[in-house]
Amino acid sequence: MPLNRAASDAARRDPAWLGRLGLAAAGLALLWPLLVATEFKPWALLEPDSLRVMGRFVGAFFPPALGGDFLLMLARETWRTVAIATAGIALALLLAVPLTLAATRALSVSALAAGRMAPLPYALRQAVRGLLIVLRSMPELVWALVFVRVVGLGPAAGVLAIALTYGGMLGKVYAEILESGDAHVTRTLLRNGAGRLQAFAYGLLPQNAAELTSYTVYRWECAIRSSVVLGFVGAGGLGQQMDSSMKMFAGGEVSAMLLVFVALVALADRLSAALRRALA
Repeated sequence: MPLNRAASDAARRDPAWLGRLGLAAAGLALLWPLLVATEFKPWALLEPDSLRVMGRFVGAFFPPALGGDFLLMLARETWRTVAIATAGIALALLLAVPLTLAATRALSVSALAAGRMAPLPYALRQAVRGLLIVLRSMPELVWALVFVRVVGLGPAAGVLAIALTYGGMLGKVYAEILESGDAHVTRTLLRNGAGRLQAFAYGLLPQNAAELTSYTVYRWECAIRSSVVLGFVGAGGLGQQMDSSMKMFAGGEVSAMLLVFVALVALADRLSAALRRALA
């Protein structure tokens, strides 16, 4: 019986527990100076003065505003916010798709024979990847500040800001998704005379459609959230109305708008799940 118990204990014991413990300790040692540098002091939230301030702030959000004129304005600005996000993502797709095709190594014809891309296609691919880095490294808020001065206050600035930043994000992730899949069918199509678009449509796209769609819907959800921040600099939509309500200390209006954003994100989540089931 003792032998059986010893064997059972040995079977349950993790043979790599010492290494994992060492990695955890090293992670904490590296994390500690970062927490110090950011002045991360969560216990300050539990101080009586902090709790009192937070209680007053959160209490001002209830009950949500439900006036007829306000709800009509809320519906109008919600539609405008969805339109900003959708138009921005549509323009981002127009920018991201051709850049993705140029940046995806699996679609390179020159790499089929030697296994390495020719100098000119390689240089073009690196230039496209550099452009994607530039686009996504500029926050949409910065683009919005630029376009507000170019096209004026309103939704157009938000659409253009989302299009450029999200075009870089979509292009980068699309290329990584396509390159992480099985490229055997794509290479076979290219070797037999198919064009790059044909190889993409019949080789890479079918096996990655669900993941590409899911990420696109996720980015549309992010664009809806980004419209809040863009509205604070005059890019229109619910964000601009929320900025006005916060300046007027109308917490009930702010909470109603936040509930709408929760509903929009939940809708995007359900849409993503439905599209993945349809493409599975």
